[in-house]
Amino acid sequence: MNFQLPFTPEQASSMALEVDQLTIYLVAMTAIFTTLIGVMVIAFAVKYRQRVPSDAVGSNFENSAFLEVTWTIIPLLIVLVTFGWGLKVFFRLSRPPANAVQYYVSGKQWMWKIQHPTGQREINELHVPVGQPTELVMTSEDVIHSFFVPAFRVKQDVVPGRTSKLWFTPTKPGRYHLFCTEFCGVEHSKMIGTVVVQEPNEYQAWLAGAPAAKSTAGAGAALFAQHACNTCHLDQEGGRGPLLAGIYGMEIELADGSKVIVDEAYLRESILHPTAKVVRGYEPLMPSFQGQVTEEALVQLVRYVKSLSDTKTASHASRPATSTTRDSQGAAQ
Repeated sequence: MNFQLPFTPEQASSMALEVDQLTIYLVAMTAIFTTLIGVMVIAFAVKYRQRVPSDAVGSNFENSAFLEVTWTIIPLLIVLVTFGWGLKVFFRLSRPPANAVQYYVSGKQWMWKIQHPTGQREINELHVPVGQPTELVMTSEDVIHSFFVPAFRVKQDVVPGRTSKLWFTPTKPGRYHLFCTEFCGVEHSKMIGTVVVQEPNEYQAWLAGAPAAKSTAGAGAALFAQHACNTCHLDQEGGRGPLLAGIYGMEIELADGSKVIVDEAYLRESILHPTAKVVRGYEPLMPSFQGQVTEEALVQLVRYVKSLSDTKTASHASRPATSTTRDSQGAAQ
């Protein structure tokens, strides 16, 4: 059923209809029970409004087991349906398709800075092709922000020191409002932008005409070389830090015997707090880079380490001859 609530933005993403259907159900159930309870309160107040003598004694009555079971089972079923439906939509919103293309977003008072996987950068505007699953990897450089596109029915808080993710698949070409929905300072109301959804050929033409900087992974490789991370994380075994090629997504053993998955959170922690989780067989030699790199730089380093896992051979072509990823360094330790 392609139904839309009145006074709401148009449905312009693959998840918009599912979110609206759940919203309609929740609003309908709330309205039904609010009306039912209100009518019963008024009806009983009128029916039993007469005054009774102060010495009156209430009469006994027999409980109805059927009634007790009925008004227990029906609300339970309604709650279970609501929970199951909401859980399904939540999981759908939380799990991007495997073919989603990653864009990198950095929130800063009072703007959204966006980088395409091919290196093009935008401020307060995001161009994407229609029908393409799009995943946003988001960080904040200062305070809490929140990325909200009403027409796509997606919203995600962006918290300093953490990486947040959000995905959508636009279904209609057009220009759609982008808002920050977390109060972030005196000019919070000006932190707005536009998501521009284009036909694939129009999007490719836009990419060709937009100046391209280094890709996110390429920028991470440059940072890795700049901070001399390649002196410890070598291209082969034998360095003072772990080998980074292919490490992303793997389970590694730590010095204390525990095991962790090398994901974005682990890489970030290893760059900022390298002695927190040291890889088994290595000394805690890596210095902390907290305060030395920005949130945007952290994203670039993490993306570079991830690129090393795409193909160990291709990684040498995508980075400087002497580099290995600064983020890698964090991951290593």
